[in-house]
Amino acid sequence: MSLSPRPPVSPLSPKLASSIIAQFGAARVLVAGDVMLDRYWFGEVSRISPEAPVPVVQVKNTEERPGGAANVARGVAALGAWSHLVSVVGDDEPGRKLAEILKLEHVEADLHLDPEFSTTVKLRVIGRQQQLLRIDFESKPTHEVLANKLEAFQRLLPDIDIVILSDYGKGGLTHIRQMIDTARAAGKPILADPKGDDYERYRGVTLLTPNLSEFRQVVGAWKDEEEMTCKAQALRISLDLDALLVTRSEEGMSLYREEEVVHEPAKAQEVFDVSGAGDTVIATLAVMIATGAGLPLAMRVANLAAGVVVGKLGTATVTAAELARELEHFDLS
Repeated sequence: MSLSPRPPVSPLSPKLASSIIAQFGAARVLVAGDVMLDRYWFGEVSRISPEAPVPVVQVKNTEERPGGAANVARGVAALGAWSHLVSVVGDDEPGRKLAEILKLEHVEADLHLDPEFSTTVKLRVIGRQQQLLRIDFESKPTHEVLANKLEAFQRLLPDIDIVILSDYGKGGLTHIRQMIDTARAAGKPILADPKGDDYERYRGVTLLTPNLSEFRQVVGAWKDEEEMTCKAQALRISLDLDALLVTRSEEGMSLYREEEVVHEPAKAQEVFDVSGAGDTVIATLAVMIATGAGLPLAMRVANLAAGVVVGKLGTATVTAAELARELEHFDLS
């Protein structure tokens, strides 16, 4: 099956762009997965340490943002949709901080406390608008708390339109098989952002969204576009997926379904930071699908959203207003 490129685009009217965004408020999205607190230390670099050949950063200010599945839920809320997050945090300062930020970001969160677990923290040191160092603090949640999280997930299913499973490999989706089976039984579309090389755990989801390197890790290398398509379709069929979406960085995105393969080129622009781009893609896809959009249209809008977020520094989201401005310049018919 050959790859179908998008035709040349023409401007979309502001009225039509606004009508697409206006529907987002009706979408109800349930996000489950690994959450973390992203901390940023911004400073100036003017010399090298006399103790070791490393730069000395004089910290001027700090920021804290939701990361992982929490950033996905934040991204859903930023688009104006109803966002509910189910996850596990430690009974610690980062966990409390994360809950506080999510409340301010209009995310309804069921954050189950595990006293034996330390909330995952990613500390990034930034100098001259460049990341110099990242330090991770993490551990694994206990089975008992994860079981409580599963119960909350199942309880919320009847009231939502679509499910996102955001896997960062931190142990928060230990019960992913039960989540998928329960959501399928309830007739809810399931989007999963995968991690690692065991894709069998995602069997039966509606849409799987690996990036290019994650996809290559599972299927191996390919010599041309045709071979990549064959590998993608084989993976889609073997895992009983409705569709597979491979995000390809500067090459855009490729959507693989039984009836078609569609490629959406990336928007040419300066890239500051790809942190959270995958979170933005899956959040936008979910909101679009929840409002009744087809997958090709949802992919095109998600591609525009990703183009906005990579122009921002650090873990970021796209607002409904920002996306509306992008939509005005593209034909989405």
